[in-house]
Amino acid sequence: MGGSVKDVESKEELDSVVLQGVPVILHFWASWCEASKHMDQVFSHLSTDFPHAVFFRVEAEEQPVISEAYSVSAVPYFVFFKITINFIVPPLTSLVPLVAYPIIVKAIALLLPQEPAVGMATTISATIIPCDGKSVDTMEGADPSTLANKVAKVAGSINPGEAAAPASLGMAAGPTILETVRELSKENRASQVESQLPSGLTDTLKIRLQKLIESQPVMLFMKGSPGDPKCGFSRKVVEILREEKIKFGSFDILIDNEVREGLKKLSNWPTFPQLYCKGELLGGCDIAIAMHDSGELKEVFRDHGIEASDDSNEAKTTEPESGNGGISDSTGLSVTLTSRLESLIHSSPVMLFMKGKPDEPKCGFSRKVVEILQQEKVDFMSFDILSDDEVRQGLKVYSNWSSFPQLYIKGELIGGSDIVLEMQKSGELQKVLAEKGITQKETLEDRIKNLINSSPTMLFMKGTPDAPRCGFSSKVVDALKAENVSFGSFDILTDEEVRQGLKVFSNWPTFPQLYYKGELIGGCDIIMELRNNGELKSTLSE
Repeated sequence: MGGSVKDVESKEELDSVVLQGVPVILHFWASWCEASKHMDQVFSHLSTDFPHAVFFRVEAEEQPVISEAYSVSAVPYFVFFKITINFIVPPLTSLVPLVAYPIIVKAIALLLPQEPAVGMATTISATIIPCDGKSVDTMEGADPSTLANKVAKVAGSINPGEAAAPASLGMAAGPTILETVRELSKENRASQVESQLPSGLTDTLKIRLQKLIESQPVMLFMKGSPGDPKCGFSRKVVEILREEKIKFGSFDILIDNEVREGLKKLSNWPTFPQLYCKGELLGGCDIAIAMHDSGELKEVFRDHGIEASDDSNEAKTTEPESGNGGISDSTGLSVTLTSRLESLIHSSPVMLFMKGKPDEPKCGFSRKVVEILQQEKVDFMSFDILSDDEVRQGLKVYSNWSSFPQLYIKGELIGGSDIVLEMQKSGELQKVLAEKGITQKETLEDRIKNLINSSPTMLFMKGTPDAPRCGFSSKVVDALKAENVSFGSFDILTDEEVRQGLKVFSNWPTFPQLYYKGELIGGCDIIMELRNNGELKSTLSE
């Protein structure tokens, strides 16, 4: 951390600063998120440019109370505090009553260039932070230009009376800021590779990885094989390469953990798949999709002398050079713990390891994944990793995924909050669920709607038409039969869930209930009234 950015240790610490009446900017981040790291560099530079504001960093998963307070469900995420109030400073002799408002008094003291003379009226714009700590703006995602603009708006000029420096403003100097971020990214990547290579890669492994990368002009390191991908992202890249009609080699990183971990360090790319062209990393799934959609991928292949081919033998799978593949053999976890983790992962087709429970999440990231699964109407089980530290720490090693939540489908790790959210937005999550044979569960509301629409005229009654279990139901059945109306029926005595749910759904507390073309007609009294008026037949025939 550079500049004047400080890590927040507690909600109390944050609240105390917010109440001091100065602009405050929060950066919610996570150690596993590369975008957070790059934006943190920009954040640090901005803290130097705007010394009158307070810049706080909050590790989202380690400070769940603060994250919950501001509904943080993805990183990087920024929260801005400021309210500007214009007021008139009366003659100095009249300032005594304002002692009751220390925040305003402090703001006046900071803003006045000198002590005003007695009797002088001065107009001042003061920054007042509401006592409830309410934020005035937020921002999600890695957008340096927008961040710089929002900071400038909240924190004001770098020096009183001067305009903010263009280098700090995205609107005026977007390219400058973006170029700065690119350079910071390059520096960050270079420094990480320099620091990681000596400790994480032996010369032997580095040579092996380089040979694998260069074994084919186009090389894909993926989960599974082209014929049997083990994750949706790997499958997507395979589909793209086939659409481009490009021959490629592949390596299944799931069968060789040494290659899996080594490649992350060598490429400074933490996820898979990884696509290489002539020994150079192009990127992962998102980058491959973007390049494919824009036509840039075809150009890259052409520039490297790689032509499209109709040859059906487009993929060559590279096998590991030794038999030491397989995660369980290289994690260092005990056989007992490994067995327990695998049992938990496979305890449900869709399994979520989260902080807290679905009805009481303990962090915004977990809540977000729960909401997504509920929106997708997916049945799932969960495990509260806060209740068992052995599982919590063991799962990080087993899955090679350092944060939570972790979502598994049919035993396969899908990812955390960001990945699940992105998959939902793109429709990939629904596709993966369908491919795994996981169908949407029928909610009670869905079930009730289906029952209501199972027949044009539908009667929910006690008993059956041949054996009614109450006089009101019997009267409605007789009325419908007398009018020669064909109808379906459902005995609410056989299903308490439907019985109670229908009361809420229709906002009608009693039975029987008669529906026509999905709309409630009414109960016994209304049906009898319609029959007596000669309107029942016509009502059910419209």
